[in-house]
Amino acid sequence: MSIVFEEAEAAAARGEVPVGAVVVDVRGAVIARAGNRTEELKDPTAHAEMLAIRAACEAVGAPRLPECDLYVTLEPCPMCAAAIGFARIRRLYFGAGDAKGGGVEHGPRIYAQPTCHHRPEVYSGIDEQRAARLLREFFEAKR
Repeated sequence: MSIVFEEAEAAAARGEVPVGAVVVDVRGAVIARAGNRTEELKDPTAHAEMLAIRAACEAVGAPRLPECDLYVTLEPCPMCAAAIGFARIRRLYFGAGDAKGGGVEHGPRIYAQPTCHHRPEVYSGIDEQRAARLLREFFEAKR
């Protein structure tokens, strides 16, 4: 998770919502890492998870990552949750839950839907207080 937080902090330094994501293979080697870049790229899909998944697919030369895990500071939104499923990510680990915009344990709960083709193993609350604090401090500074 330390690399995930490095990416989130770098995103905050760029003025982006501080979310970081890292894709690792079954040996634990980092395949891809990213932080939010929606403002910089002027792209609403440039969430950390989406960027990390794209980079990981490019690195392995395949559209699916069944032997990979994804670590994220914040519960993925519905868009990212769906992409995680489409990429066949093996396990999802995330820090803070997102009651307003989450799509895994909150909101539409993508993996609980009968139309979901792939459900990664989900582990939430990983360094949750640190992730929540990073987000809270970012938004307090914006106000």
